[in-house]
Amino acid sequence: MYRKIVVAVDIAQLEKGERILRKASTLLDEGGTLLLLNVVEDIPGYLVSDLTVDMMVKARQESEETLIDLRARMGIAAEIEIREGSPAREILAASEERGADLIIVASHIPDLSNYFIGATADRVVRHAKCSVLIDR
Repeated sequence: MYRKIVVAVDIAQLEKGERILRKASTLLDEGGTLLLLNVVEDIPGYLVSDLTVDMMVKARQESEETLIDLRARMGIAAEIEIREGSPAREILAASEERGADLIIVASHIPDLSNYFIGATADRVVRHAKCSVLIDR
């Protein structure tokens, strides 16, 4: 069905990541590619002075190790990419750079400001240039 799928995984909600990776593998055409993507969020400016560069490096390493473990545990071939920044912006950028024809993202239980889907998922849906699957 799809040749290039971006699977955006929040390592804080790994069980949802497993579910969407499993779903992605069933939707992928033979010979297609999966990208497991995690975005390490920007640190607010008022906290930057209190945090060291090592903390950001460690966060990236932890994200990569978690995705490598997820990929191995699930036995699904996928590329891994870790980005820094706004999750929605980076998910959209990765999908455009890779020419993705599907983005899969899990939605958290939203608050009143994002009643139907979470903030990141909401932004991805509104701005994506390809199909988006939101897993609840």
